[in-house]
Amino acid sequence: MSAEQNPAPETGPRPRRLIYAAALAALEGLALVVGGVWILVMGLTGDADDRQQAVTGGVTLIVLALLPLLAARGLLARRGWARGPAVITQIMALPVAYNLLQADSMAIPAGIALAVVAVTALVLLVNAETTRALGIRGPGSVQDQK
Repeated sequence: MSAEQNPAPETGPRPRRLIYAAALAALEGLALVVGGVWILVMGLTGDADDRQQAVTGGVTLIVLALLPLLAARGLLARRGWARGPAVITQIMALPVAYNLLQADSMAIPAGIALAVVAVTALVLLVNAETTRALGIRGPGSVQDQK
């Protein structure tokens, strides 16, 4: 892609919406890391029958944490590519939140919190101010021809 297709991101201070979106993505990534480490430790110190499943689950969560963490870093650096992984993270979080809300346990508050974070982050990511700060043009945008 040429520079003409994707204009350079705006310069100047970062919009607060962009900072908030990056913070929410980083928070989700850190939560995945903490959850993965917790599952890993509980599995390794618990019953041997569940050890392989716990290790697999823990490592999977830790690897999945890379997506929102890299997206958060890219958003703070005003990289246009970072919005895609951040949006994907939020879309993946919505079914997880729904499943947590279906539980009859302490998972319901976690489902509510996850749903609020995911919807808030989505709204921040598709905001026009965020889009401009990342240098992303919307569909149908006409650029001056030279």
